[in-house]
Amino acid sequence: MDGARRLLRSLREGLYGLAPARPAFAGAGVAPAVRPLPARRARPARSGLADKFIAFIARRGVGLTLALLFLGAVGVYASVRGGQYEAFVAQYGAPRDLAAKALGFGVDAVTITGQGELSEPEILSAAGVGPKVSLPFLDVVRARESLMALPLVANAKVRKFYPNRLLIEVSERQPAAVWQNSGKLSVVSVDGKVIDDMRDQRFAGLPFVVGDGANRRAGEFASLLEAAGDLRSRIRAGTLVSERRWTLKMTNNVDVKLPERDAAAAIAALVQAQRESRILDKDIISLDLRHPGRIYVRLSEEAASQRAESLAKKAKPKGGQT
Repeated sequence: MDGARRLLRSLREGLYGLAPARPAFAGAGVAPAVRPLPARRARPARSGLADKFIAFIARRGVGLTLALLFLGAVGVYASVRGGQYEAFVAQYGAPRDLAAKALGFGVDAVTITGQGELSEPEILSAAGVGPKVSLPFLDVVRARESLMALPLVANAKVRKFYPNRLLIEVSERQPAAVWQNSGKLSVVSVDGKVIDDMRDQRFAGLPFVVGDGANRRAGEFASLLEAAGDLRSRIRAGTLVSERRWTLKMTNNVDVKLPERDAAAAIAALVQAQRESRILDKDIISLDLRHPGRIYVRLSEEAASQRAESLAKKAKPKGGQT
């Protein structure tokens, strides 16, 4: 200690030396020993992107949650790359739809109105509605567009009613005739639009029209059938000739040629001739009604020969004189 009563040793000796430093003034209490700080535990070095990510989120306090999310994302990515995800969706549906259905937002009831020729399975398939679909994630715009793409559908509406009901309203084109052109059979509406192929007997009872442009005049031909009355069942088809006039093909293969104008009046004349003389039941090939007030008949070859012989006999003088 110097003359100013100061210590000549550094206090560092007391803190870090083998013995604690003496007090600076006499009578002062003994200072407690200072314990050294515990050494930090060495952490193992991490390597790789996953370890660095987990170490980062552990320092941020998010820990287990983000780690699980990360590992889940890695699993999904691996399943997508391996094709398992697509197989899962194909079998069970998309995860978002599964979650929505678990919460009660499935498509449990579908109401369909306005369908006639279309079946309910056809409508549901076109709209993309099935057991794997949920109501919140059903795209009603796309469903309507798909329905409108059906030739038989003139208009469609698709509406959701939460939590689990769907309404589909369709307006169908009305089939007017079966049209044969270039060897192909099609179902057409009154305005001539082809609405379906003739694939079965569903449309077998429709009027049958043949020839170029006959589809656009299917409504006109239907009116002629109505005018035919009881003879309608004997009309097999109508052929549009040069897109100007109709020729009727009867069930007994007789052709009835109608005029370009006022065909309904010619039909009325045919009905009257059948009622009065059973003209369609005779041995004939065709009837020509293109001249108002007259009916020209073409006989079959056999009937024509018989008629010629009959006329020859009538023309032969009595008594065998020549």
